[in-house]
Amino acid sequence: VFSCPPAVTSPCKILKCNSEFWAATSGSHHLGAEEAPEFCTALRAYAHCTRRTARTCRGDLAYHSAVHGIDDLMVQHNCSKDGPTSQPRLRTLPPGDSQERSDSPEICHYEKSFHKHSAAPNYTHCGLFGDPHLRTFTDTFQTCKVQGAWPLIDNNYLNVQVTNTPVLPGSSATATSKLTIIFKSFQECVDQKVYQAEMDELPAAFVDGSKNGGDKHGANSLKITEKVSGQHIEIQAKYIGTTIVVRQVGRYLTFAVRMPEEVVNAVEDRDSQGLYLCLRGCPASQQIDFQTIRSAQATEGRARRKGPSLPAPPEAFTYETATAKCREKLPVEDLYFQSCVFDLLTTGDVNFMLAAYYAFEDVKMLHSNKDKLHLYERTRVLTPGNMAPMGTHPTLWVALLCLCWLCLL
Repeated sequence: VFSCPPAVTSPCKILKCNSEFWAATSGSHHLGAEEAPEFCTALRAYAHCTRRTARTCRGDLAYHSAVHGIDDLMVQHNCSKDGPTSQPRLRTLPPGDSQERSDSPEICHYEKSFHKHSAAPNYTHCGLFGDPHLRTFTDTFQTCKVQGAWPLIDNNYLNVQVTNTPVLPGSSATATSKLTIIFKSFQECVDQKVYQAEMDELPAAFVDGSKNGGDKHGANSLKITEKVSGQHIEIQAKYIGTTIVVRQVGRYLTFAVRMPEEVVNAVEDRDSQGLYLCLRGCPASQQIDFQTIRSAQATEGRARRKGPSLPAPPEAFTYETATAKCREKLPVEDLYFQSCVFDLLTTGDVNFMLAAYYAFEDVKMLHSNKDKLHLYERTRVLTPGNMAPMGTHPTLWVALLCLCWLCLL
């Protein structure tokens, strides 16, 4: 369901359909009888727009969310699927828009409602950055291939999907080029909202143009804040105690989230969560196999002695220069430092150093356990017989990893 061919830019026009519908119906969510026909006309136009772009939107979460939303609204407002589809007149937002509300119900503030019934919640963190490197909710750290579209989070409250594309033509190195977040409708707090970012486009609003949770009484419990224009946004979902940070570093995106364990584990069908990367990690077939990398050392060494040097990315770093560059921003030689070195060697793009740096900055801000900020040992789900021997110096893993990766370029 989630895999699709990688693409740098998407021809899917669902954002245009969403914006047209929102512009045509803003302020009309509480309809009088005289406005219902006009709203149904807008819904049919919306449905027609989604059908026109259906072929190019396969696998797009925002598209499928819109299609289901249209069906629900058709039923709620007793709209016929047959009828006029011309766009109605554009509406202007009424005064006192819900984005100004501050009197949200208590249920729309997770921490307040949680403290009333039990002890303070336990928070977890997940992050994805670089080539790509994944830190899961259980603090496992993996370097993965995961080319194409993959689900990061899939629970009862929200879905997060990322699309990873090759950094260089023909390269096995990938990075995140698209991110879709769907916040599901929740009681009297928020309407369903979709956020979507792509390379060179980091909007500070949901796809419908709004910056909060809609017209419900607790809409202000979901808000987008722009920290640095085009580079850094933060989404606060107070009704589920969740903070999301999305950055664009260079051309690619990074993702970080702080979420209560209760929300992380709120899934109806646990058997369907096998590809939920933040919870389960990358599938074994998508992880970098460190045992293979170790055995590749001798092969690579012989290749360097017997034949021409391996192809290198533009503006290639040597291991020494990559190490020195990463140490400028990441003085502690943990897995973020090692990931930085790996990415510089495989891509030649200094922005990947900044991606690792900002990923660690987000960990410092979002992780609840300050003793677990630094990780030093990579995690791979292997059977005991396939576990790589321990005791090798951490920086050697980076060198071996990069040598193997360059063989794939």
